[in-house]
Order: sequence, then C-alpha cells, then structure tokens
Amino acid sequence: MKALILVGGFGTRLRPLTLSVPKPLVEFANKPMILHQIEALKAVGVTEVVLAINYQPEVMLNFLKEFETKLGITITCSQETEPLGTAGPLALARDKLIDESGEPFFVLNSDVISEYPFKEMIEFHKAHGGEASIMVTKVDEPSKYGVVVMEESTGQVDKFVEKPKLFVGNKINAGIYLLNPSVLDRIELRPTSIEKEVFPKIAAEKKLFAMVLPGFWMDIGQPRDYITGLRLYLDSLRKKASPKLAAGSHIVGNVLVHETAKIGEGCLIGPDVAIGPGCVVESGVRLSRCTVMRGVRIKKHACISSSIIGWHSTVGQWARVENMTILGEDVHVCDEIYSNGGVVLPHKEIKSSILKPEIVM
Repeated sequence: MKALILVGGFGTRLRPLTLSVPKPLVEFANKPMILHQIEALKAVGVTEVVLAINYQPEVMLNFLKEFETKLGITITCSQETEPLGTAGPLALARDKLIDESGEPFFVLNSDVISEYPFKEMIEFHKAHGGEASIMVTKVDEPSKYGVVVMEESTGQVDKFVEKPKLFVGNKINAGIYLLNPSVLDRIELRPTSIEKEVFPKIAAEKKLFAMVLPGFWMDIGQPRDYITGLRLYLDSLRKKASPKLAAGSHIVGNVLVHETAKIGEGCLIGPDVAIGPGCVVESGVRLSRCTVMRGVRIKKHACISSSIIGWHSTVGQWARVENMTILGEDVHVCDEIYSNGGVVLPHKEIKSSILKPEIVM
C-alpha cells in the first residue's frame, strides 16, 4: 500500500518554530510530527510514503532518509512549483500513487495527531465497497468547521455543510482518507480542493463513506491546539498504560521525559509536559502544560506553563513564562523576566519583561 501526506506550506501558524525547520519536523511529544504518522502507516503495511510538498523539500528528505532504513519504508517527494490546494497534489503525484495492484491509498493532512486507526479504516473501506472513505471526528462546536452529514448506520456521506449556522450534525472531516485509484481520474492538475470539489461529487454518486474516528483527534498546526493535542496524546498513553510516561514524587499527571534529560532536586513537573533530549532542568523548577524541546536549559526556580520552549533556548532563574509564550530556537530569557504570551523569533536575548502577548523580532 501507499500513502500521500499533504505537507504543503510554510507553517506560518507555528512560527517562530517553523523558521528553523519545516512544520512536519517540529517535534510533538519528542518525535517529529510526521514520524507519528509514518510509523502508524508502516504498522498497517504501507510500503511507500509520498510527501506532497512545496517548501524546503531537501531539508525534509535529508532528515527522513535515516528513517527510511530504520523503518524499512520508502519515502519520496512530490514537489509543487505552486500551491495546489488539497487535491492538486494528488494529481501531481498520480504516477507515484498508481501501481498494478489497484489497492486503495491513504491521504493524510500532516498536522493531524490521533490514534490513527488505519487497520479499522482498511476493513471499513473494503466492507462498504465505495470509492472513498474519510475519517470524521465528533466536535463540540460544529459551527466552526465544515460538517459531514452522513447516514449513521452505514456511514454513507450525504453532503458537506461549511460552518453551519443551524445544527446539521457534529462530525467534521478529520483529514485522513482512504481512496481508490479511480478518485485520481476525478482530479485535474490545478489548484483545487479535495473537500470542496472532489468529495461532494463522490458523495452525490453515493460512493463516499465516513468512519467515526475512535479516540482523540487534534489539528496541531497552531500553538494553542498543539498544547491541547499534547494533553490528549499523553492521556491516550496513560489509557494504554504506556511505560514511556515518567513517574516519581516530582511528577504530577502525564509527563514525558527523554532519557537523556536531567532534572534537578525539588522540581514539580506536570501535568501535560514533554521534555526533550539533552534538556537540563535545574532545581526548584515548576513546569506544566508545556513542551521543552531538545537542548533547552531551564535555570533554578523558573516557572513555565502553557508554552513551547524552542530548541537550545535558556530560561533564566526565577523567570516566569506563561500564556502561550512561544520561544523560537536559541532564545535566551534573562533571570527574573516575565513573559505573558510573548512570541519570540530565533536567536534573541530577552532582557525586559513581555507584559502582554506580542511578537518580539
């Protein structure tokens, strides 16, 4: 089987992190986002992953080459010269996706984190005999999304309603698809949307089916959702009694600590924290609802909550960093500084407090 991951654009919503690496390589729970997907695809027998990309393909490919051998899976790139939306990339990668087998192929949005029930999806797809399957997830506020209206018992999709004012359903497109090769015949090589142009036509022919995603789902393409996604992901590890979760008197709730990180005396860490490789957390530090990426140093008695600390940054003694503060790579927050929602570009030193959410160039 094959899979196409829509990697796409510049990752502007996750800047300043994406100023250093392409968005799919930004770590989530101590692993590049895209690797969560590739490993799950490999587990259900996918042998080739095509990345549909228009930005920094060489960076992505160089990084993923080592995982090709490690995972035993082929990773190739299909490069757009202009943004082609969510359907155009499939037409562009047509030759890479079609082979003699006639097997269906997966299509994924690279921002999506979930339990990836690909095995169940393959079974569902074969059972309904339609042309395409989409994964849907239930949400509390459907008016913010495009809603999928479907027949509950069979999963047959009736129609799509964009940001409905009146309640028509609570299931939205989760950005995970399983498509027969024939779907490619419906797509022209031009900027086009799979959600708005391709799927409604398949639905009109009663050949589109939706499976409700079991477990959690999150689009982690922006900081607030990234932090929420981390909570949901760690929660799912807890439900599976995963040995990856940290334990100890200084740990509260679900926490992931890389084995090469060092944590000092008298810290209180958690809930919902990921600490990356090579990090040094000095004594008396308080961390909650945050991600601390590779090579970060957090000095004594600093307090960090609801924030993302980028690679090789430093947070000074008694500093307080909160309210969706995002530090880019190699940012140094001086001692006793307060950051309330600061978004700091890479390679900066912060010598005065950031009292209200703002971008620091």
